[in-house]
Amino acid sequence: MDYYLNLINTIGIHTLLGLSAYVLLLTGQLSMAQAGFFAVGAYSASVLTVIFGWSILPAIGLAMLITGFLAFLVGFPALRVRGLMLVVATLAFGEFVRLFFHNFRWRVTQDGVEVGPDGTMGFSEIRYFAEHGWTSWEVASLIWIFVIIVMALIWWADQTRSGAVLRAVGEDELAAGTVGIDVTVVKVAAMTAGGVIAGLAGSLYAHQITMLDHHAFTVLLATFAIAYPILGGVSNVFGTLVAVIFIQGLLVEGLRFLGDWRMLLFGALIVVVMNLKPRGLFDSQTLRWIKNVLRLRLSRRLS
Repeated sequence: MDYYLNLINTIGIHTLLGLSAYVLLLTGQLSMAQAGFFAVGAYSASVLTVIFGWSILPAIGLAMLITGFLAFLVGFPALRVRGLMLVVATLAFGEFVRLFFHNFRWRVTQDGVEVGPDGTMGFSEIRYFAEHGWTSWEVASLIWIFVIIVMALIWWADQTRSGAVLRAVGEDELAAGTVGIDVTVVKVAAMTAGGVIAGLAGSLYAHQITMLDHHAFTVLLATFAIAYPILGGVSNVFGTLVAVIFIQGLLVEGLRFLGDWRMLLFGALIVVVMNLKPRGLFDSQTLRWIKNVLRLRLSRRLS
């Protein structure tokens, strides 16, 4: 049972990571910085709970603010470029963050035991849930409450003027600017929101996995972050969740016996989807088809 709960938790955390990239993709920005924000959130929340003895919710909240502020600072210089240059710039930022934590050491003595980040040795004393008697079901509930809240907020925003503004910038920056939309403000706001969500995901990841290592925040994690909304499509927030379930549940876990061949399948899947469904599996056409099928079945049951 613990195996399945850990898988459910992983899907929830990666859904949040994918949603952090989803917000940016709405504005047409392809960012590889999400792994870096994820790492900042993970280390920040862990330092607060382990070294300073904070409760989990305030620690997560401050970690989200820290990553949001960092994303805000990164947004201004990074968003001056676009396309491949933006990918390279944000990739460099992610690697900078990873190497920073590779060398980050902050050890303090508590009850005769040293705790805290230890550079290349990682951060292995993150025991908040175990020390406070949280059950596996309670941890899973906490993670998925955050997932539901974030998905609901993004879905709601997508139905309002805010979502229309984000999509307008993503579709045509020049046209959006001509109707009075401040493109820079919108992009920086999207980068900040993405950083906040990635920081939340990292905070939950650190306390769920109980040990941090800089090897967890590589380019592969950043690739997963943008692959989820690309595969699921940015027409609907639920596509990201379905993509995470497919990739983490089927490709990564279900096909574990294939070893590294899974990554080839992952790459091939992205290539196929980009050619056959360039707007993702859950594009507007697919959503209309699903709605028509559901409407037809409902009408048959009522008749």
